[in-house]
Amino acid sequence: MRAPDCFIDTNVLLYAVSTAPAESAKTEVARHLIQTTQWGCSAQVAAEFIRAASLKKTSSMSRMEAAKWVELWMVYPMVSIDGAMVLEAAVLGDRFQISHFDSQILVAAKRLSCEIVYSEDLGHGQNYGGVQVRNPFLPHS
Repeated sequence: MRAPDCFIDTNVLLYAVSTAPAESAKTEVARHLIQTTQWGCSAQVAAEFIRAASLKKTSSMSRMEAAKWVELWMVYPMVSIDGAMVLEAAVLGDRFQISHFDSQILVAAKRLSCEIVYSEDLGHGQNYGGVQVRNPFLPHS
């Protein structure tokens, strides 16, 4: 399997499966991104996706329907979370003053040799220790 070109964060995957009319522009961008790039993610992203996609107040998707999406996406590289990653994320989070789970995303991307993370949750254009964040929903990102 070829190394991924980029790492996809949970919010991009959530937009990719969204059927909300108000999110249609972001849905189109997210679907294009996951269909046209060789991407990877982490077990953390997969778990966050299942949780967020199956929340009753935000979606009519069941937990098992969300899990089916994750199963489909498992053809792409997915890094596991281990103790060393948790500790490395603590250091990175402290260095950049970001949440632990956001820093864990960045460490996971680094483990997959991804230089780009697509997310709308972190600073667009910011380089976090060799991993740059791009918000795919901004014009010209």
